[in-house]
Amino acid sequence: MNKKERLVAAIEQGTVIDHIPAAKTYQVANLLGLFELKTPVTIGNNYPSQKVGNKGIIKVSDKFFTDDEISRLSVVASKVILNIIRDYEVVEKKTVETPEEIRGIVKCNNPKCITNNEPMATHFHVANGILTCHYCEKEQDINKVELTSY
Repeated sequence: MNKKERLVAAIEQGTVIDHIPAAKTYQVANLLGLFELKTPVTIGNNYPSQKVGNKGIIKVSDKFFTDDEISRLSVVASKVILNIIRDYEVVEKKTVETPEEIRGIVKCNNPKCITNNEPMATHFHVANGILTCHYCEKEQDINKVELTSY
């Protein structure tokens, strides 16, 4: 393929989220609140990828994500690549990594946990794909978590 040909149109300023596992593309868009944005958002899915088989790619014009938004993303699709675009050029690349602690993103699956019974944010410690609730110590597999509403 000619390098000048793009599968999705280039953006002047913003963020390109690349190498999203295809099955997670719309979940990532939803998690980041992209359907509520007023700026152009391009979502492509099922592109061939040597890294993840089939991938999704999301281009968000005029939007740069906060660390909190990126940590939300890591719960559903770690290892995606964020490309920061300025004047049509990639000025920075970040690989999304799952942090050691996650706050307010995932629901504790213990119905008796204080976070499910009091108005307070959840807090988990992360190790080897396992989330451990800071309050009740219940463990959950990161691939089977329920997200709190955004």
